[in-house]
Amino acid sequence: MEQRLNYNEIAPEALKIMLEMEKYLQSTSLDKKLRELVKIRASQINGCAFCLNMHTVDARKIGETEQRLYCVSAWEDCDFYTDEEKAALELTEYVTQVSTKRVPDALYNHVRQYFGEKEYVDLIFMINQINSWNRLSISMGNFATSEK
Repeated sequence: MEQRLNYNEIAPEALKIMLEMEKYLQSTSLDKKLRELVKIRASQINGCAFCLNMHTVDARKIGETEQRLYCVSAWEDCDFYTDEEKAALELTEYVTQVSTKRVPDALYNHVRQYFGEKEYVDLIFMINQINSWNRLSISMGNFATSEK
């Protein structure tokens, strides 16, 4: 498999905007491990091997455990994710599948128990950002490579 197009060379200004959003998201108060779990869960749903590979590596670098990485797709049945993380992961699933799931008021109210207005908005931007990266990566033919 090879990359279809080098979008960085073809549209560097568009990539620059995406990277500016990444800078903003890194500056938010959202927990670093939570950010990676959300990125991993969205990437699992979307089937983006490139992003799954990147974000599991990034999560390990900041101390995320193998157990939590392996089980993120089954987060509902695990007692080693916090209630806050579970709320964010559920929201991730609904936003990632918004065309069929929407975001019901009950979920919004549940998530808001753990996240204030600003955090909720930042979380939504983060979920949208990883979904954008997933779609870009898959459409352009990015694929996961082994670490060297």
